[in-house]
Amino acid sequence: MDGLTSAQVAVAPRNDAPRRSSRSLWAIVRANVFTLFNLVIAILWALIMIFGEWQNGLFGLVIVFNALIGIVQELRAKATLDKLAVVNEAPVRVRRDGRDQEIEPRAVVQGDLILIGPGDRLLVDGEVVASDGMEIDESLLTGEADAVHKQPGDEVLSGSFAVAGSGAFVATKVGAEAYAAKLTEEASKFGLAHSELRDGITKFIRYITYLVIPIGALLIWSQVRNEADFGTAITGAVAGIVTMIPEGLVLMTSIAFAVGVVRLGQRNTLVQELPAIEGLARVDVLCVDKTGTLTAGGMDLDEVLPLRGGEPVDDALAALANVDPRPNPTAQAIKERFPSMPSGWAATESVPFSSARKWSGADFAEHGPWVLGAPDILLEPGSEGFEGAAELAATGARVLALCRTSSLDGEGTAEPVALITLKQRIRPDAKETLAYFARQNVTVKVISGDNPEAVSAIAVGLDIPGGERAVDARTLPENDPEKLADILEKNTVFGRVTPVQKRQFVGALQSRGHTVAMTGDGVNDVLALKDADLGIAMGAGSPATKAVAQVVLLDNRFATLPHVVAEGRRVLANIERVSNLFLTKTFYAIVLSLLVGVLGLMFPFEPRHSTLVNALTIGIPAFFLALAPSNERSRPGFVPRVLRFAVPAGVICAAAVFFSFWAAHSGTSTLIQDRTTAVITLFLTTWWVLVLVARPLLWWKIALIAAMAVLFAVSFALPLTRWFFALAPSDVSNDLLALGVSVVAAVAISIAVKVTGTLKT
Repeated sequence: MDGLTSAQVAVAPRNDAPRRSSRSLWAIVRANVFTLFNLVIAILWALIMIFGEWQNGLFGLVIVFNALIGIVQELRAKATLDKLAVVNEAPVRVRRDGRDQEIEPRAVVQGDLILIGPGDRLLVDGEVVASDGMEIDESLLTGEADAVHKQPGDEVLSGSFAVAGSGAFVATKVGAEAYAAKLTEEASKFGLAHSELRDGITKFIRYITYLVIPIGALLIWSQVRNEADFGTAITGAVAGIVTMIPEGLVLMTSIAFAVGVVRLGQRNTLVQELPAIEGLARVDVLCVDKTGTLTAGGMDLDEVLPLRGGEPVDDALAALANVDPRPNPTAQAIKERFPSMPSGWAATESVPFSSARKWSGADFAEHGPWVLGAPDILLEPGSEGFEGAAELAATGARVLALCRTSSLDGEGTAEPVALITLKQRIRPDAKETLAYFARQNVTVKVISGDNPEAVSAIAVGLDIPGGERAVDARTLPENDPEKLADILEKNTVFGRVTPVQKRQFVGALQSRGHTVAMTGDGVNDVLALKDADLGIAMGAGSPATKAVAQVVLLDNRFATLPHVVAEGRRVLANIERVSNLFLTKTFYAIVLSLLVGVLGLMFPFEPRHSTLVNALTIGIPAFFLALAPSNERSRPGFVPRVLRFAVPAGVICAAAVFFSFWAAHSGTSTLIQDRTTAVITLFLTTWWVLVLVARPLLWWKIALIAAMAVLFAVSFALPLTRWFFALAPSDVSNDLLALGVSVVAAVAISIAVKVTGTLKT
């Protein structure tokens, strides 16, 4: 089979399926410009321009800034994701013009002869034309965990992956016509949805929208009824409605996510789904596979220990290592010692290695069938070599048994001929990384398909708590999820875990309320990676693992994980901070509008006043707080916790502003002086909310908070800003009243958030 010719490739349909991690420029612009809040603000701005003074239309710039900042940040994230996605794409092996070559996935065309081996993901649909023990896992499509043997003439579907053997198929459906592309066309697009955090913010916005309409109508009616000047009435109503809208909250959330993606991209970490940023922060259990995660990729053949004389041990090892055209890391290590097939050892039948079997074998005609695999699978307890293999495994070595057998159907008797040990390369950064997770109260579970004693030895060497007690997964209950969950809670290290069991482990831990991250690099990890709350694949791992994982460590460094988790925690902690600020503003505006509307009073300030105060106590500080360093561990209950802070803080701020304005308005001062009193009270109370939200107060936060106070004072000191913002701090009694009320309100806010348990220390 020579495959297509170059001329045929030039005219054949290409596999032009969209890449997973980005959306179009138009989609980004649309998402940032055409929003409900932008529409509301635009209408209110138009009303001010028609009926009020132009200075009160300053809030309209929010639309421009929000859109520009959001678009720029998301384009940065898009560029990062697109670049890393290309790096992450595994090349596809095809045969064209009679020559094997590797091409990028998008260069595959209909009719291509595609060559596959263990770990390869099928990107297009096709028909099998050659199979050498090829087994395809279709669980991601069908839910069936058992691998399917494929023979020439069988159909294969995109989205599945090879777990054993090798073969070839002809591409019949490519691009959008492929099976997986049809299933995932929408689900695989770049997005910021499907997260607890964003769902909570969406709920806030939906409820606020419901409140804005009736309260806004009440406010407009009260202002028109109370004020003969229609323009002044509209100005007061707009001031209240604009303040109710948390226009910057979604923007800050999007910026925090997008900047997180860019920062992780700078560490060669590809975030394939942006909500994974949130999952990083919530993780409290990390399941790691020993091979490829705690140990570096690749192994070295150490010792070959014959168990009986006169057997062709070297020839048998060389033949088994060279019979597979796509050797796994174990066979590759042996092949480096024995690079060529010995003469006279042609295989008439072979069984490729799979994680479920844990052995491979071949029938070499006159030399008979031979198998190579895990000693505790191939050897009976008490048989020759069984105890020796256990002792070697206890030292941390990877041990294999070379056996003669009567057949390759798994039913034959295995006669041990030799034990083989391989050196595993422990990652130099593994111990430090595991220590980080221990300090962060993230429980590490080592889940491996290797011998339990070998896994335990590695775990002990890395100082993993409980590493000396390895559990053999073959002894675990199969149909008792509760008992399995109990065992997982009490133990740390597990050996001889099958791919199906890895998936069950993840489910059992999740059933106990844990947020589970799973790392892996081999096809045996795919099912667990898919089901975990956060799947993390190594960059050197199989294409199948990288396809299902939300996060890919492109540099293959386990030590990158602490930075990944820290970035997730930074994003969530900071979004909660800015949510407290924005929703405090919303609630004080709602309460203040209700008080004014029911009592029929003038609104305490104009839109330009709220623009000034909101910029200094929310907008500018929120931008810095959203991007600040933070190591706070994420806690469940984002929505109720924010409400416990924002509702009492907002109510107290509203009461303080209303009382200050009412008391000042009852005297002989002018309306502009009364509103100045309200503005001072509003700034001081919301500035104190900023102080509480910013805790713990590091030097840069103190500088930020002080700078906002200085800017507010400057706005009073300069004639130009006093005129622009309509400020008249000329009534000393009113100014002192504002100061006194603000101090009382600040104390009340501190007590309220302390009682509700939301005050940071």
